[in-house]
Amino acid sequence: MAAETVTKEDLSRFKAEPLAELCQLVAAHAQPPRKWLRSPEVRKLPDISHGTLQNMRVNGSLPYSKIDGIFYYPQDEILKLLEDNRRRTA
Repeated sequence: MAAETVTKEDLSRFKAEPLAELCQLVAAHAQPPRKWLRSPEVRKLPDISHGTLQNMRVNGSLPYSKIDGIFYYPQDEILKLLEDNRRRTA
């Protein structure tokens, strides 16, 4: 039985092919970011309470839509609000 030599190029190709396939699978199943989030999802982002979220609706600091009793919030507005209120440390 003859011995075969494995080169660095062989190893690189062996590593790259499964990695490329995995990347394709992940990309095919990745979901685009959602434009609208429901209340429980919003409360998880900055870990705020139900009451705080309600106050933000009432005082107009966070826009929302309400359909069939469910509140929806635009994700870009949530991120903007968080960024605008970010505290900087000295």
